Amino acid sequence: MQPIIRLYKKEDFDDVTRLWFDAQSAAMPKMMKRMEYNLEDAREFFQRAVVAECQIWVYEQDGKPLGFLAIHGDFIDRLYVAPAFHRRGIGQALLMKARQLLPKHMWLYTHVENKMARSFYEKNGFVAEKFGISPEPESEPDVEYHWRAIPLHK
Repeated sequence: MQPIIRLYKKEDFDDVTRLWFDAQSAAMPKMMKRMEYNLEDAREFFQRAVVAECQIWVYEQDGKPLGFLAIHGDFIDRLYVAPAFHRRGIGQALLMKARQLLPKHMWLYTHVENKMARSFYEKNGFVAEKFGISPEPESEPDVEYHWRAIPLHK
């Protein structure tokens, strides 16, 4: 079956939160360990902050979610791919979906430590515009990235 990108459905909750938790654990193991973050915490946060606040798109193949994109206005709140499926074009496909939805500008945060995400966004034309610290309880160094169809001239 060909992969599809479709809107999130309630039935996706368990698969998508597991995917998100596993992807965070792979990308930022030190932070996840320090915070003692667990799947139940992830489920509660995802329901309260992501499902309630964002439009979510799911990359699905053979009936199984392998990645997702959550957007809020022109902000990419989340873009994650199941770790076992990294480097197969799923993140790229989700980013192309984001560009269809947000053709002029989009922005996001990622942790400085998340070198995989930083490399991906920079390779795809995002520019680091600001460095700071993520909100509590994480309190981790982060980077604010922007992508613009027409770059700013400095």
